[in-house]
Amino acid sequence: MQLLCDECNMAFHIYCLNPPLSAIPEDEDWYCPTCKNDSSEVVKAGEKLRTSKKKSKMPSATTESQRDWGKGMACVGRTKECTIVPSNHYGPVPGVPVGTTWKFRVQVSEAGVHRPHVGGIHGRSNDGSYSLVLAGGFEDEVDRGDEFTYTGSGGRDLSGNKRIGEHSFDQTLTHMNRALALNCDAPLNDKDGAESRNWRAGKPVVKYWPEIGKCGFLVWRYLLRRDDVEPAPWTPEGIERSKKLGLKVQYPPGYLEAMANKTKREATVRAVGSSSRGRKRGRPRSARPSKKVQEEEDEKPEENMEEELQSNGSADTHEEESTEQQRNMIQEDEPNRKLWDEALSFLSEGPNFLRKVEQLFMCVCCQELSFQPVTTECSHNVCKTCLQRSFRAEVFTCPACRHDLGKDYAMSLNKTLQLLLDQFFPGYSKGR
Repeated sequence: MQLLCDECNMAFHIYCLNPPLSAIPEDEDWYCPTCKNDSSEVVKAGEKLRTSKKKSKMPSATTESQRDWGKGMACVGRTKECTIVPSNHYGPVPGVPVGTTWKFRVQVSEAGVHRPHVGGIHGRSNDGSYSLVLAGGFEDEVDRGDEFTYTGSGGRDLSGNKRIGEHSFDQTLTHMNRALALNCDAPLNDKDGAESRNWRAGKPVVKYWPEIGKCGFLVWRYLLRRDDVEPAPWTPEGIERSKKLGLKVQYPPGYLEAMANKTKREATVRAVGSSSRGRKRGRPRSARPSKKVQEEEDEKPEENMEEELQSNGSADTHEEESTEQQRNMIQEDEPNRKLWDEALSFLSEGPNFLRKVEQLFMCVCCQELSFQPVTTECSHNVCKTCLQRSFRAEVFTCPACRHDLGKDYAMSLNKTLQLLLDQFFPGYSKGR
C-alpha cells in the first residue's frame, strides 16, 4: 500500500517509512518526513520563542560587547526611496534645502542626499562621486568650515562583521577613491595626485594627493571646498535662513509618539515603585508630596517631545520664489488650473510647495512624479509610457477614474507641464 504526500505528491510504501506504518492514517492530509513540519518548533499562541541550537552557538549569543550599533538603525532597511532624482544625480536634491537635519542616517538615504547606509563615499569608479559623509572616521580629516580635508576609504581590515578596524595596509586609488578623484577638474593621476585647473568646474574637489597618514600607512587625501549659493548653516545668515525656512530635526514617522509613550510608561513605573516603597516603610500619606513633584519632572521631557512633535514637519515660513516665466507657464497649463491653484496656495511654505506639487502630479500607475505627462480629458495626469502600457493591455480607460478614453485616443504630451516639472525638480528626468 502506498501513501501520496499532500505537499510534494511523491508516493511512499507504508512499510518503507521510518518508522513503518501498520495501516493508512485516518487523517485527511498526510505529509512525508521531508515535507512535514516539526510540531515541537511551532510557537503556539502565548508561548515564547524557542532558542534554536544554531543561534545558541553563534558568537552573538555569548558576546560581552556593550555596543548597541545605533539601536538597530545602522542596518535598518529604507521605508521609502527617493525617486525625484536618479541615484547618480550630482548637485542638490529638490525640496531639501541647505541646513536640513535628520535624526538617523537612514533618513538621509531615504531623502536621496547620501544613499549608502554605511559607506562614506557614494559613487562609481568610472563616473565619479555623487555624495560623501564627513563623519570624522579618520584622524587625518580636518574640517575648516568652507573647506575640509577628507581621507579616502580602504586600508582597514573589515573582514567578518566589522564596521571599524585599525589601519593595516596602504590605501589605493581604486573603487570609491578613484570615483572621488574623478570629481577633480584634472587628468587622473594614481601616483602623485592632481590639482584642479578650475576647482569650480569640478564637483568640487580642489586637489587630491597621497601621503603617509598618522596611522603610518599611505592614505589618499582630498581637499574639498564649498561652492553653494546658499549661506552655510553655521553662519549668521545661514542660521537666519534656517529659521525662516522653519528647519528642524526630522524624525522617522511615529518616532516621537513612541518616545512620548515610552517616557509616560517609565514615569508611571517609577511612580508606582516609589509609592510601593513608601507604604512598606510606613510613611504617612501626608508625607508624600515628593511623588507629585517627581511626576511633574517626569512629564517635562514628554511635554517637550510633544512640542517637538507638533513643530516637526510643520509649515515653513519662507516663501518659495517663482519666476515670471514659471507663472506664465502655469497660466498656459489650462487643463491643470485647479491643481496649480491648490499647489500655489502652499507657495509661502517653502519646501512644502514642492512636496505638494509632487503629490498633485504623481502618476497613479507608477506612483512617481509624472514623466512626459499626458493630461487626459478627465483632467488626470499619467506618464505617457504608463498609459501606453495600459493600452497595450487593451485597457482603454483612464487609470485614475476609469473614464472611457477610447481605443483611438491621441496621447498628446503636455509639454508645458513637463517644462514646469523640469524646472521645479531639476534632474528628475535623467533617471526616467
